[in-house]
Amino acid sequence: MSEGYGLLKGKKGIIFGALDERSIAWRIALACKREGAEFVLSNAPVALRLGALDALGEETGAPIIGCDVTKDDEIEELMNKTKEHFGGGVDFVLHAIGMSPNVRKKKNYTDLNYKWMQKTLDISAISLHRVLQHAEEKGILNDGGSVVALSYIGAQRVFSKYSDMNDAKALLESIARNYGSRLAERGIRVNTVSQAPTKTSAGTGIKGFDGMYTFADMIAPMGNPSADECADYCVTLFSDLTRKVTMQNLYHDGGFVTSGISEEMINDLAELYSQKEEA
Repeated sequence: MSEGYGLLKGKKGIIFGALDERSIAWRIALACKREGAEFVLSNAPVALRLGALDALGEETGAPIIGCDVTKDDEIEELMNKTKEHFGGGVDFVLHAIGMSPNVRKKKNYTDLNYKWMQKTLDISAISLHRVLQHAEEKGILNDGGSVVALSYIGAQRVFSKYSDMNDAKALLESIARNYGSRLAERGIRVNTVSQAPTKTSAGTGIKGFDGMYTFADMIAPMGNPSADECADYCVTLFSDLTRKVTMQNLYHDGGFVTSGISEEMINDLAELYSQKEEA
């Protein structure tokens, strides 16, 4: 592990959603450790059964506490165990949780299974509200803390293969703004980071992901940022260097969000369509 800057020295946190070494939450955990933080790792019991998270726990010295974020009693238990482990509250929370049965089952957006859609919203967005509500009730969020939830530009723009996850990310960002306004008096920031398509286990499970990744990479002037680059950005949001940044959706996408189209793509499209006309 490379030497850090000590940006999170003495800080304690909860990291939700690390699955394997390719996942963004996993890379964020490593970056937080590098910067001097201690944290608890949490994921759904079904994810824990895969066993991969044990390696991250060993590498970072972090306890692993299973939690189904759709169940209030399990979130309460997580908060109690975390408070007991640290002997107090936490300074940062990472919400890196998202799942859509409709996307997994390749259901068209105009033919969604609504029970599955409710599950998508519950897991991917409403869980942020649940976590923050129970954290407040248990007095586990320290003043001046920081909460970051991972989002995607599908919250603002239509990406057809992302289906009801577009809606879930829009709701996630709204919850972050609303909770951010209510926690501001205690100096607690709540932000979302809209990361570019990233080659993770979750991302590559989306139909058409390769096309989405290439499209974004060609348009973004700096190209798609990696999971490790996202981790470094999140570290700055957990640190004291961003004390007045809150209620924001922060794009970490190499400039994709403000770009029209790249010269490379224009040339490629011109060549493609000229070939079609000749055929």
